Amino acid sequence: MRIIESVTEMQQQAEAWRREGKRIALVPTMGYLHEGHLALMREARNHGDEIVVSIFVNPTQFGPGEDFERYPRDMERDVLLAGEVGVTAVFSPPVKEMYPERYQTFVEVMEVTRPLCGRSRPVHFRGVTTVVTKLFNVVKPHAAVFGEKDFQQLTVIRRMVRDLNMDVRIIGHPIVRESDGLAMSSRNVYLTPTQREAALNLSRALAEAEQLANGGERRGPIILGKVKERIDSNGELRIDYAELCNPETLEDVIELRGPTLLALAAFVGSTRLIDNRVLKVPAE
Repeated sequence: MRIIESVTEMQQQAEAWRREGKRIALVPTMGYLHEGHLALMREARNHGDEIVVSIFVNPTQFGPGEDFERYPRDMERDVLLAGEVGVTAVFSPPVKEMYPERYQTFVEVMEVTRPLCGRSRPVHFRGVTTVVTKLFNVVKPHAAVFGEKDFQQLTVIRRMVRDLNMDVRIIGHPIVRESDGLAMSSRNVYLTPTQREAALNLSRALAEAEQLANGGERRGPIILGKVKERIDSNGELRIDYAELCNPETLEDVIELRGPTLLALAAFVGSTRLIDNRVLKVPAE
């Protein structure tokens, strides 16, 4: 497995693979890998001959006061884990390689970035779309795999790829959870034992909402009321948002008339966690 830090070297390697007729699959990450990331890499092996994992903590998707400086990092461990699942190359550029001096170009998707996380993190998705565009230009993948835990991010990337006619197939992978139901996240390392137990109310709220929908409840306010009641039952949690949305447009849903995204974000102490589930309501 190669470790590549140079943009030029990565582009040259990608071109060489393409000349050989190889298909390239990319898994973008910010590192501090866990089983959720490794599941994306295993999925990538179904879509490419050469698997590239990017490890880059992207400064442009962090807002003021967020955790860019303290975001967990462990490059040595990440390389070992990536190698164990058959990754061909790790692309881990320094910030100056991705954002050289006087950098001033950004990619912005509009409507689907405004609700949910976009409301409380206004610069976040501009940073995400910019860095993903750059990764596509550097790694030149035929396919890229993203986790559905960041459902809005996946929706934004799909919208960007369609709108800009990017020749990359975007593949979503289901959320990978701990045995107790907590969605895997690099930020879980921040949680104390008490906070981690409190965080389980997110997945429990999703399960209860699914039970309601499966039982025939179609009124959005009733479902959201139960969700918020579950989350608020633990004083450790503070809701950022709990919303029902159209899975493609992310527009608010008042009455469930088909598959509906239930998206959650909450603070546990200073740590912000997200989770979601698509309520599989038959289309009317």
